[in-house]
Amino acid sequence: MKLRVIRTMALKEWKETTRDRPFLLLAFLLPVLWLTVFGYGLVLDVENIPFAVVDRDHSAMSREYIYRFIQSRYFSFRGYAADEHALDRLLTETKIRAALVVPERFEEQLAAGEPVAVQTLLDGTFPLHTDIAKGYVIAINQAFTEERLIDYIRRYRGLTYEQASRIVRPLAVEVRYLYNEEVRSAWSMVPGLLMFTMMLASSLLTALGVVREKETGSIYNIYSSTVSRAEFLSGKLLPYVAISMINVCVLWLMAVTMFHVPFKGSFLFFFSASILFILCTTGIGLLISLLVQTQMAALIITMVVAMIPTILFSGLLVPVASLSQGAQVQAHLLPAMYYTNIVRGSFLKGVGADVLWSDLLALALFAAAMSAVTYQLFSKRPKT
Repeated sequence: MKLRVIRTMALKEWKETTRDRPFLLLAFLLPVLWLTVFGYGLVLDVENIPFAVVDRDHSAMSREYIYRFIQSRYFSFRGYAADEHALDRLLTETKIRAALVVPERFEEQLAAGEPVAVQTLLDGTFPLHTDIAKGYVIAINQAFTEERLIDYIRRYRGLTYEQASRIVRPLAVEVRYLYNEEVRSAWSMVPGLLMFTMMLASSLLTALGVVREKETGSIYNIYSSTVSRAEFLSGKLLPYVAISMINVCVLWLMAVTMFHVPFKGSFLFFFSASILFILCTTGIGLLISLLVQTQMAALIITMVVAMIPTILFSGLLVPVASLSQGAQVQAHLLPAMYYTNIVRGSFLKGVGADVLWSDLLALALFAAAMSAVTYQLFSKRPKT
């Protein structure tokens, strides 16, 4: 295998790529657009839930209770309603997704130490969001109840606030969120979307670029030349590997500056692991290009092969450990899961090769396997 021949093949492929302006624009613009669209659109945080209130008590205590929801970043106050029928109409028209009905004698019963039932209505159209919103309501109610109970015990037993607090809260639970201290979905999703974007973009560009030679007929020049299979495949992949490396740097910069995701690890380790992943994805694109004859077929097959398994089995949306046993086997057969671990580990945990060496090894083995398979499938003898 001669380096001069590989360089010549790579320069030839690069000139063809730059000559095709729409394809070149697609190569650099598509990853940026995907990360922007999915990064802003695929948000799992349940915040600013619109809600309305029917306050039948109109007391200082009821206003204080309602204010707990108003000041929370998880709820967005849309005003008071006259009665339950008005709430039903607002919920049906999806103008609100939650509603509170504060009963009469709310303050009077609390002051007497009696229990009070506050009706809460939640839109169950989206079950996952509804369960999370239910947790917010329970947490706010629990905090309000504990404060009222502390105040009641303090007044009737003549205790200090600290003494009454210890009676109400004999067991204190302190929860610390590691790696994603603000529990923001963007900090977890954007690194995963970086993997998703590169998985699609690199394989798609490679598949379209190689199949293009079949459609134009220039592949026959390779068939009749003295260029070896290894030289052709290496020279063909180098421009797309270089484009993907540039895209990785651009996407990393977008994640840090545009989405404000903290990067705690080593950029050198992250970039080195990204090169391994790019070799895997370009290998997938090359394999698809060897099996089809048209760019349309390459586009459809690449989107199906790269997109669906990546969404389902990479840990992008659901942790791999939560998948079924069969799904976990499929996840371990694809490079996306390993790169997802590397990206999130680099961004959020600040870990390196000492922790993620097994994922690096898996990517290296996958890249080597794809190289061997594509080398065996490519033939300089045209198919008839």
